[in-house]
Amino acid sequence: MVTVETQSRDLQATTIVIVGGGPGGYEAALVARRLGAEVVVVERRGLGGAAVLTDVVPSKTLIATADWMTIAERASELGITLSNGEFPGQGGTAPLAVDLGVVNARVRGLAQAQSQDIRTRLEREGVRVIDGTGRVESSSRVVVAGADGSETAIDCDAVLVATGATPRELDAAKPDGRRILTWTQLYDLDVLPEKLIVVGSGVTGAEFAGAYNALGVPVVLVSSRDHVLPNEDADAAAVIEEVFRDRGMELVPRSRAVAAQVVGEGDDEHVEVTLADGRVLTGSHVLMAVGSIPNTAGIGLEEAGVALSESGHIQVDRVSRTTVRGIYAAGDCTGTFPLASVAAQQGRIAMSHVLGDTVVPIRLRTVAANIFTTPEIATVGYSEVALQAQKSKYSVTMLPLARNARAKMLGMRHGFVKLFFHPDAGVVLGGVVVAPRASELIFPITLAVQHRLTVDDVAEAFTIYPSLTGSIGEVARMGHHRRLD
Repeated sequence: MVTVETQSRDLQATTIVIVGGGPGGYEAALVARRLGAEVVVVERRGLGGAAVLTDVVPSKTLIATADWMTIAERASELGITLSNGEFPGQGGTAPLAVDLGVVNARVRGLAQAQSQDIRTRLEREGVRVIDGTGRVESSSRVVVAGADGSETAIDCDAVLVATGATPRELDAAKPDGRRILTWTQLYDLDVLPEKLIVVGSGVTGAEFAGAYNALGVPVVLVSSRDHVLPNEDADAAAVIEEVFRDRGMELVPRSRAVAAQVVGEGDDEHVEVTLADGRVLTGSHVLMAVGSIPNTAGIGLEEAGVALSESGHIQVDRVSRTTVRGIYAAGDCTGTFPLASVAAQQGRIAMSHVLGDTVVPIRLRTVAANIFTTPEIATVGYSEVALQAQKSKYSVTMLPLARNARAKMLGMRHGFVKLFFHPDAGVVLGGVVVAPRASELIFPITLAVQHRLTVDDVAEAFTIYPSLTGSIGEVARMGHHRRLD
C-alpha cells in the first residue's frame, strides 16, 4: 500500500527531495535550507554515505595509523630511541606492533560519530531525514520504501539523486567478507592478514596496499598495467612504485586476475588468486579493488526518462541537470570525478540552480585531488598527458623535495613539486606535489590555477624559511623568463 504525503507550502516555498545522504546529498540539503526550501533527505544506510561510512573517512583513518608506523621507522636516523635504548620498529626486542582489532574499532567508531554529527546538523537546520530507499517516479514525486516494507510517496518540486557507487565485483571472485574482500569489508578484520594480495593498482588498490604494507603485512600488488597508478602523473607514479619496492612490496605488473577462491580448512585455509596467464598467487586474504559501479539501477531513473551512460552513470551538465527537467544528480553516480569534494560541489550547484540563486557551473579543470599513499600525490589543473593530448603549448619546472631544508630536517627523501605553465604568458596550468601531507601543500597551486596566476605571481609571494611550501615558490621562480620590451 502506498500512502501519499503532500508537503504543505506557500507560493514562496519549494520542496526538494534528495535521494542519498552522502556529501553530494547532505551538502545540497544545507544549501537548499539556507535558500528557504523545505528539504527531505532519503538515506538507506546512514548519513555521510560511503564517503563517511565505508570509504574516505575509514580508509584515511586507517592510513593515518599506517603513517605513524612509517614515521616511527625513521626514528633511528632522527636519533630517537626507546627507553631501553633500542630503536622503534628496527627489529629489536621491543618492536612496534599493531592491534588491528583496536585500529578498526576506532575506524568504525569515528565513521559512526561523523555520520551522527551530519544527522544532528541536518536536523538542527530543519532538514527532514527519512531512513529508507528512494525510488524516483518523476521530478515531482519520490516513493520511499521503509525497512518495514511500507511505502510513502513524497510530492516535491525537484529531485536530487546522490546515490553514490559500490565496489565492482567479479563473478569468479565474489567477496565473502572473510578472506575475499572489498574495501568496504576491510574494517571488519580483527587480525592483520598474514599475506595480503591486492588486485588493482589504481588509487584504492595503491592506498590500501601501501597502508597494510606499512602496518607490517607482506603485500602483493597485482596490476593489469605496466606500472601502479597508471592514470596519474608518470613521475609521481614512479616515486610511489619505487617506495613500494623499497619497502618490500611484491609488484606483479601486466597481470589480470580472473578468479579468487578460498581453499583449505582450519589453519590451512587461504586464498588462491588465478591470473589470466595461469599463474596462481596464494595469500591469507585478497582485496579486490577493481573499480566501482554507480548505484543507479532499480531506483526508477530510466522509467522517469533520465539518460544513463553505458556504464550506468547519470548524464549531467555543468550545473548538475539530468536530461529530465527538475531532476538533478551529484556525486559518484554521475561518473564525474569520484571525489567527495566534487560531489559536494555538484550538490551545492544543483540547489543554487533550482532555487534561483547565483550559479557558477562546475569547473573540473580546477579540481584538486589527492592520493593518500606514503608519500601522498596531490594534483590540480591540467595533467601533462592532457596537455599533450590537446597539443597545448606548455613548459614544466620540477624540483626534488630532497633539496628542501625542511624536508631534510624531517627525514623526507622522496617527493617533488612540479608546475605546468604557458611558456609565453606564464599562466599556471596545473601542478603536482608528491610529499608527505601533499594534500595540505597543493592549495597554493590550486589558487594559482583557479585565478589564472602566473609563475611570477606565485614566485613573488613570500614563503616561510624553512618550509615545504618554499619549494613551491622556488619551482615557480624556475619558470621565470626575462621579458624584454
